[in-house]
Amino acid sequence: MPVDPSEFHKLNVTDTCAVWNILSSKTLYETAKAVGCNFSVTRFVYYECLLKRRSKMEITDQELRSRLVAEREKGQFREYHLEIADLQDVEILEKRRNLGMGELSSIAFARRTRQAFITDDQGARKLASEVMEHRKVQTTPHLFGWLIYNSFLSDRDKDVVLQEHLEVKGDISKYLQEIYERALLYRLNSRKQH
Repeated sequence: MPVDPSEFHKLNVTDTCAVWNILSSKTLYETAKAVGCNFSVTRFVYYECLLKRRSKMEITDQELRSRLVAEREKGQFREYHLEIADLQDVEILEKRRNLGMGELSSIAFARRTRQAFITDDQGARKLASEVMEHRKVQTTPHLFGWLIYNSFLSDRDKDVVLQEHLEVKGDISKYLQEIYERALLYRLNSRKQH
């Protein structure tokens, strides 16, 4: 089912890969924040992002970590603890599919709190779509497309977002370009109908 860039839920539980992809573009992130998007994380995602040791730390990893720390100091990317019921959510655990605790905890928390879940991991997206409302499973490209569709980001901003993303070795620029084109098509079709 193709992503509809005309709709996006603003309250999101964010897994680790989506945290990095959202923060990879200052333009994307600041615009999303300005229009009321909120991104929270579970304690497991917080651990994966900021505490988990890495064998090799690239300069771009350090930059993204520092951006996350700065945003947390401003009250963004708030961290939430799971309840025992979340961890015992048998339906999710039975369908685990080699997902990490960051993805699983984010799906469980989003499901319990009826928020959207934002991920750029295909396995996590597939599992979440099976256990949550499909329309509440979102991605960073979906966010980007929604911002373009609603003209919160301009055509000129698109190139800036792609460049910023590539500068920190982002790997979703192909999907950003695809959703950009879809958002323009949806916008055009919407204007024809009115």
